[in-house]
Amino acid sequence: SPSLYFQALEPSSLKLNFSKKLSLPIFTGSKITNIESDHLQIVVVKTRSGSRIAPANLSQPIKILMVEEFESNIVKERTGKRLLLTGDVNVTIKNGVARVEDIEFTDNSNWIRSRKFRIGAKVAQWTYHGVRIREAITEAFVVKDHRGELYKKHHPPMLEDEVWRLGKIGRGGNFCGKLAASGIKTVQDFLKVSIVEPQKLRRILGTGMSEKMWDTMKHARTCSMGSKLYIFRGQNCIIILNPICQVVRATINGQTFLTRDLPNLNGLKRAYS
Repeated sequence: SPSLYFQALEPSSLKLNFSKKLSLPIFTGSKITNIESDHLQIVVVKTRSGSRIAPANLSQPIKILMVEEFESNIVKERTGKRLLLTGDVNVTIKNGVARVEDIEFTDNSNWIRSRKFRIGAKVAQWTYHGVRIREAITEAFVVKDHRGELYKKHHPPMLEDEVWRLGKIGRGGNFCGKLAASGIKTVQDFLKVSIVEPQKLRRILGTGMSEKMWDTMKHARTCSMGSKLYIFRGQNCIIILNPICQVVRATINGQTFLTRDLPNLNGLKRAYS
């Protein structure tokens, strides 16, 4: 049936376009957002230049559809399943812009041949003052089962994340258990020990982790430290540290030093710990 296909692309000076790329990965049951974690937005652009326009008096319904990666086929839900795409699947474009604020998948993409979806958007009426408005189609992407989200790693991780969010450490696994038994339950705990007592961390994880340690450490160090600082006051010294015990600066006998100027950071770290 012609209704199951996007029309073949024809010469046109106008087209719909998703204003920003999608945030990936995408999971079933989770709101689809753009790379800035904001709602999806569809705009009207000039086909050749890609510049946005706001056609006067253009107010038309837009249908949001699922399209298979390599075909023009509009993907329908599997037999006995809920609608594949739920939420704002019918929106209206006004002044050249349509907002898609709440939309999500109910099924993964593993069951179709390409194993990838695209989101398409087309106007109900194909023309505006005699000019056909072409459809918008996103890049291809995989939709994963929501159960996978419960175990996914965070990129970048947060200080308060549980330690298994780091690469090479499985949730409930052997390394995760060893760390928890030593009081290392969060990414912040992990990084603090790596700075203050790196050999202790190696002993906790044992030889089985030695080859993976560098990958885990690189992942952990992509974490944002935030702006919070800690102060240690000792005799004739004040030491400022970040949340993972790295020395930011120190004042010793009235003279202030930055990290690169300090002669013996290890002693300062032991004092803090």
